[in-house]
Amino acid sequence: MSAATDVGAGRIVTHDPSLVSQTELIRLRDAARHLSLDALRIRARRGGNYLSHFKGRGMEFDEARLYQDGDDPRNIDWRLTARTGRAYTKLFREERERPVFCWVDQRPTMQFATRGVFKGVQAARLAALLGWAAVQRGDRLGGFVFNGAQHAELRPLLGHRAALRLIHQMAAMQSQFDAPNSDTGVVERTLAGLHRVAHPGSLIALAGDFTGMTEKASAHLVSIARHNDVLVLFISDGLERELPPAGRYPLSIAGRRLVIDTTGKRRRDWIARFEARRDALGELCERSRVSFQEVSTDDDPLEVMQGLMGRVGVGVTSRMTR
Repeated sequence: MSAATDVGAGRIVTHDPSLVSQTELIRLRDAARHLSLDALRIRARRGGNYLSHFKGRGMEFDEARLYQDGDDPRNIDWRLTARTGRAYTKLFREERERPVFCWVDQRPTMQFATRGVFKGVQAARLAALLGWAAVQRGDRLGGFVFNGAQHAELRPLLGHRAALRLIHQMAAMQSQFDAPNSDTGVVERTLAGLHRVAHPGSLIALAGDFTGMTEKASAHLVSIARHNDVLVLFISDGLERELPPAGRYPLSIAGRRLVIDTTGKRRRDWIARFEARRDALGELCERSRVSFQEVSTDDDPLEVMQGLMGRVGVGVTSRMTR
């Protein structure tokens, strides 16, 4: 099985769909030139499509001057006003770079697929495309990358070094994932960390299968969305959405061999658990005005991001062969 994406004169080839390839993710830099973060489209699964009203880049204090008629009273500098006895208002200037964060899941549940590429590989591709688009726009890129036992916090940086750092961590985390019974609390901890470091006005993309979403993890996601633009990329495989005909099928997940039984009640329970997880996340995103996008392991990641961000330039072709 192989996958390829043609973008202009560039060609990205995946030789092993189970591995996060740093070489492939670096080559996605060319594909990212055909993406525009300014045209990111919000897709609510039940609410239709509409353009995101970005909360904008962060605003930082520049100076204070005497209050004038027409100034916003909310911007009065009360400390300076009290000290001088004259009303002063705060002036702000727009930050030059917008922080962009990629939250990328490389836990054992992501090391699986029956078609296309592993869920973890798809998450890495989507994050790399977004990361390169942010770097090329002049934004600062940071993120959280985690597996079943550990996580890496990447503070926002400018330039290609930020994208290369993200790519390195995604490949490293996939190669070091823990046993299948690893700590699901890492989802809650990384969302808490993201809530702590994301400045208002940041763009945040979350790529994973969102197993282990506790009430606290959901609360962190809601809090993050209050002051930031958030994109949830819910990644799944076809086997999770629809089981094959009734029978017993051997599987290998993160090096562990399993047998799934797709008969009777087990079949109904399997599908119900997946749909409950997907629907709960989708409803949470809808309530919080978070962009929710379902992504399959056999989707073309460039086409997914083009659909979300809009297409710029001409003569762009994208093909995935399996």
